[in-house]
Amino acid sequence: MKKFGFILMLLLFVLALPQNGHAAAANSKIILDGKELTAVQNVPVENVNNSIMVPLRMIVENLGYQVQWDQQNKTITIEQQGRIVKLAVDQTAASVDDKTIILPTAPVLRNDTTLVPIRFIGEQFGLTVTWDNTNKIVNLITPETPSDNNDTGGGTVDSGTGVVVPPADTTANLTLVNGVSFSENRLTIAMEGNSVPKVSKITGPDRIIVDIPNATFSDLFGTGQLLDPNLNGSLVVTDYPDVSAVRYSLYSTNPYTVRFVIDLNNAKNYSVNISGDSSKLAVIDLNAAGTDDTTTQPGNSGRKLVVLDAGHGAKDSGAVGVTGKYEKNFNLAVVLKAAALLKNESNIDVVLTRSDDTFLELKERVAIANNLKADLFISVHANSGGSSVASGTETYYQRAASKALANVMHKYLVQATGLSDRGVRYGNFHVIRETKMPAVLLEVGYLSNKGDEKSLFTDAFQNKVAASIVSGVKEYLGLK
Repeated sequence: MKKFGFILMLLLFVLALPQNGHAAAANSKIILDGKELTAVQNVPVENVNNSIMVPLRMIVENLGYQVQWDQQNKTITIEQQGRIVKLAVDQTAASVDDKTIILPTAPVLRNDTTLVPIRFIGEQFGLTVTWDNTNKIVNLITPETPSDNNDTGGGTVDSGTGVVVPPADTTANLTLVNGVSFSENRLTIAMEGNSVPKVSKITGPDRIIVDIPNATFSDLFGTGQLLDPNLNGSLVVTDYPDVSAVRYSLYSTNPYTVRFVIDLNNAKNYSVNISGDSSKLAVIDLNAAGTDDTTTQPGNSGRKLVVLDAGHGAKDSGAVGVTGKYEKNFNLAVVLKAAALLKNESNIDVVLTRSDDTFLELKERVAIANNLKADLFISVHANSGGSSVASGTETYYQRAASKALANVMHKYLVQATGLSDRGVRYGNFHVIRETKMPAVLLEVGYLSNKGDEKSLFTDAFQNKVAASIVSGVKEYLGLK
């Protein structure tokens, strides 16, 4: 706790400095538990736009934090006692333990030294601080181990200055928005927490608003979707005449609110389905023909629901081929083609775990299928081996209830690929183990094999694989 005190002390100490431009603090003293702190550095503490900026090196030397600097992306990761803080130079979006926070001032570079906003870090901890304005000394006393009776749960008030030190982690109870996709005229939002989305429709122009109160974006969302420094972004929407765009943002930080906007080309009814407890899945379905805000979901009206899962995505490339091609791109291409074919089947609904280059945790892929009570789950992958000779097609199941589906899917898949038949196999993969419906994982071919890789990345091959998925699904469901 003594090292934590250094952070907030810096904040209060600079508050007494001039507020114009970049004010250096080199001549002030900082006393932590009776000992003066010093920092040997070429760049002093600065007040930048009323935010206190501290050299990263100061954090390293005086606090002993674990700090990682990514030169290429100019990002900073700071870890201390299980807490992880991530910042990026010239970006106001940062995160604490996967929660996205907006900074008043972005980190900056000064003479090859990174300055980080100390207030952002300091707000996570509480301590007693006094400011001696005559001698320009900050006195900092770290709190004793909480015993007891005097803890009110709030911040600490400095008796001399009236400065309120905020309590630790005011964002602890925020709902985390992990991912979003738009497919089959449905917006699907994955989140963790207790918040319930509020959906409304407005005109002039026509659009559907989805507000998630007490929520922010998680780090998972930032790795899968584009977010600008102000935490705004959008999805590319094509082939859906009702929708021109889907936009999203951290709409407010007081209180925290994540907003999604579906921009419509014409007035459109919708239905809303929210499933799950702490891990929620919200589906806003524009295929609804009835009144707004009903509670239908894919798979109702007697149709079978198939969830197609394109393995990997975004930062997780999956296997890398002998010529540098990424498995994640093959998986998505096949799933999109299969979904387009299944869309023509009147007795089948299809939902994609991802419809673009998005990163989803394995548990989130499972949650999509389980929460929607899907009839089938099919995960598409490409393999890689230690030898360039390995080649062929495999189909995996984990539970006995999935073996019949695996046999049917594999029969059509082998015919489509023309590659070696490596059989139907048991595999203890998370997505086919934790799903509650028949589930299989298809390993279509080997990216480590030059011949397989060349085939996998042709439209003709992908079209055949997609068609085989549809054939297998229809036979298994008795729809042929």
